[in-house]
Amino acid sequence: MPRKKLLLKGGLIGGALVILLLVTGGSVLYTWIYSPSLTKPEKDSVYFFVRTGSQYPQVYMDFKKSGWLKYDRGFDWVAKRKEYPGNIKPGRYLLLKGMSNSQIVDILRSGRQAEVNLVFNTTRYFDRMAGVISKQIEADSAALIKAFRDTLVMCSFGFTPDQWRTMFLPNTYRFLWNTNAEQFLERMNQEFKAFWNPARESRLKEIGLDKFQLMSLAAIVQEETFKPEDMPIVAGVYMNRIKKGIRLQADPTVIYALGDYSIKRVLHNHLTIDSPYNTYKYAGLPPGPIRIPSVQAIDACLNYQKHDYLYFCAKEDFSGYSVFARSYSEHLANARKYQRALDRN
Repeated sequence: MPRKKLLLKGGLIGGALVILLLVTGGSVLYTWIYSPSLTKPEKDSVYFFVRTGSQYPQVYMDFKKSGWLKYDRGFDWVAKRKEYPGNIKPGRYLLLKGMSNSQIVDILRSGRQAEVNLVFNTTRYFDRMAGVISKQIEADSAALIKAFRDTLVMCSFGFTPDQWRTMFLPNTYRFLWNTNAEQFLERMNQEFKAFWNPARESRLKEIGLDKFQLMSLAAIVQEETFKPEDMPIVAGVYMNRIKKGIRLQADPTVIYALGDYSIKRVLHNHLTIDSPYNTYKYAGLPPGPIRIPSVQAIDACLNYQKHDYLYFCAKEDFSGYSVFARSYSEHLANARKYQRALDRN
């Protein structure tokens, strides 16, 4: 074959190869950028977490380990072209099945987090609360426990150690996932201030208690009954005793003073403990709440039922409800019924 024809044929083949490479390469790039990549999760949506201080290699490795991406190399290519490695933002991100790498990178780069519904309930123990909270936000339990126990932190928010529990109001709160311990405490302080609005402050004045005393009472009520219907009645019993100058004689305060929650019956020898939390020994409310009370218990005390009961004890049917009495003799009769029921069981 003449040399000229060979060159011409070779040029045609080379040109076709270049065009083929450009076409196939473009197709691959299009797939990497725009085709569904988040295709492997079992659910229709997943949350991807970027921890505070993470660098791009860790984020990319977390994605690879998740197994969610059809085109993980494509994710890496897109992330670098969109300069995501220099714009890492920690948080919790909601990703939808079928998203492309471009969409995923855009969400992560923007910092558009999916907020957390953080929930915690009434509790006696800060350690347990720390464990519950650390499962919902980035702050770990050790950092939370340290903050909860720091008296300087308490003072910085205007609380004494005895009053400290009052700042934490059990509820559901919207939080960014990458919240640390300090930010959590700041938010709780804001919520505490918002809770004590003019209406509740006005009610406090009518009752004649300050917010710390009220929450100390709410904590006792919370320990005495878990029945919402009984809470305002029990609160009324204690308010009657306060007004008459009668010692509260609340068993839960003695158990708190002893620090032994395994006690099921408070006996005479328990009542000798010398503690300001022993309401058999000292008149009035204890210096602080014996647990973090629920909002329900707090409002039950703010709106306690007015009556003339001075005593109550558990019903003999073990329903969880209480039976109330105006006189000590009536109370003793109710208490004997309950004791007999206990002995039978």
